[in-house]
Amino acid sequence: MARKVVIFLEGASNSLLYLQAAQRLDLDPITLSADPALYDYLAAVGVEAIRVDKDDIDALIRECSRLGATYDIAGITSAQESVYAAVGKLCQYFDLPGPDPAAIERCCDKFVQRQILAEAGVPMPAYRVAATARDVERSAAEIGLPVILKPAVGRGSSGVQLCRNVDEIAEHTDYLLDGTHIWRSSPRILVEEFAQGPHYSVDIMGNEIIGVAAADFGPPPHFVCREYIQPAVLTEDEHRRIADVSLRCLRALGLGWGPTNIDLRWTTLGPVVIEVNPRLAGSPTPQLVQLAYGVDLVTEHIKLVIGDEWNLQKRYSHTAAARILVPDRDGILDRIECHSRAVAVPGVAEVKFYIEPKTPIVRKGDERDKIGHVIAASPTLARTKATLQRAVDLIDWSITPFPTLGEQQQ
Repeated sequence: MARKVVIFLEGASNSLLYLQAAQRLDLDPITLSADPALYDYLAAVGVEAIRVDKDDIDALIRECSRLGATYDIAGITSAQESVYAAVGKLCQYFDLPGPDPAAIERCCDKFVQRQILAEAGVPMPAYRVAATARDVERSAAEIGLPVILKPAVGRGSSGVQLCRNVDEIAEHTDYLLDGTHIWRSSPRILVEEFAQGPHYSVDIMGNEIIGVAAADFGPPPHFVCREYIQPAVLTEDEHRRIADVSLRCLRALGLGWGPTNIDLRWTTLGPVVIEVNPRLAGSPTPQLVQLAYGVDLVTEHIKLVIGDEWNLQKRYSHTAAARILVPDRDGILDRIECHSRAVAVPGVAEVKFYIEPKTPIVRKGDERDKIGHVIAASPTLARTKATLQRAVDLIDWSITPFPTLGEQQQ
């Protein structure tokens, strides 16, 4: 009998969770990637990796067909948004369960997404799209300062910045258009009103809202999340209104198969949608949902991918929280201390660093700045927050600044 495999296209922050979940379901995962060397965890879990151009759908079809001659391909998926439309096309070609590629493509273009949601009457910040510095300046003047500038196509908060005056607008526009920022498509800048208020992250599977988390960000002008709390403290009416606007997003965008993550802010007008992401949110979101409710979103997603029946029933209601560890300076990470003591704190579920000592750190102002996280959970919010803070206080690291030009010449 042929081995039953699930094919993963590329990797992401929670890809290891996907590979491990597949193995627990007695599936053999195989990863297709343009550069398998980027994912050092593949060898650690014994996963076969095959080099293939992720942007060449014909090459992907040929490789999957070749694998299908040897294995029983149970499903094809990915944890990375940028290739999720390709996943949908592969699933359609091989008649496997999968997302609608057209809906994914609409969603991944933030300007197109905004247009569709606006037509459906979904509350959003005012927005314009611009291709030149002059267009950006004019759009910002029409919307009113401060504004958010972001690439129309992108992920991980790369290139996203709050601009509070015309000088900051000009500086960030130059950065986005002078060739420094790496574009995945033709350069288009989304200029948005800065929606102010508490930030919430909604996790959905199919058409069912699993949880609403509160997210707290570091200081502007960048948007690097520092803490998540699942579930967010909301009144019944607030939760209902967030759920209502989230489901309206799904209907408007043609989503509703598999996972969706929606970011919004609660403003003076109520919930305002910031972004709809047609995939499962990255780590540590899946861990928080599982600790808070007993629902393993990764495993349930794979069940859907292979055509099995999923189970989204919540087994309990706890509070889980994550503190994201972010450096406050550039330099060389010299040391990490007291990691084991933090792990030993009762109620701590995970302490993880993404990089090793002696690693150079150059902050980018986006998701790449994160160097680790601490996760804690308990039956109550107060206890979870206290546990999380106790663990974080036990962790220490030091960063030595890069030598100046004068020091290098000595």
